[in-house]
Amino acid sequence: MGCGYDNVFQARLAAEELRSEINRHDYLYYVLNQPEISDAEYDELMRKLRTIEEHYPELVTPDSPTQRVPGQPVEAFGVVEHRVPLLSLANAFNFEELRAWYRRACSLGEVEGFDMVVEHKIDGLSVALV
Repeated sequence: MGCGYDNVFQARLAAEELRSEINRHDYLYYVLNQPEISDAEYDELMRKLRTIEEHYPELVTPDSPTQRVPGQPVEAFGVVEHRVPLLSLANAFNFEELRAWYRRACSLGEVEGFDMVVEHKIDGLSVALV
């Protein structure tokens, strides 16, 4: 799958626009707590930028949203140390991506399969209910 740009100049312009747009949405989400787009729309912007950077590695910058953790937490929330780390798994946007993730997880765990519990994502906070 290509990145949709015929040359590095087009890709550079697109990457710069995507970085700017993603940074704006990071600020709206993490600082102002006023998101303007859905998580799926944000993830699609990040996916487009990652695709460009994979096809044109020379366009990766140290301050690219793909190279850092976005935003700063709202100061009203305190820091909590969890007894068991909260780990991110990955995004899957369709059944094939979910199937690929499942196969990787089985391979890492050296098992033939495992049961899963799937829940809707509640956006905005990470929380462990025990």
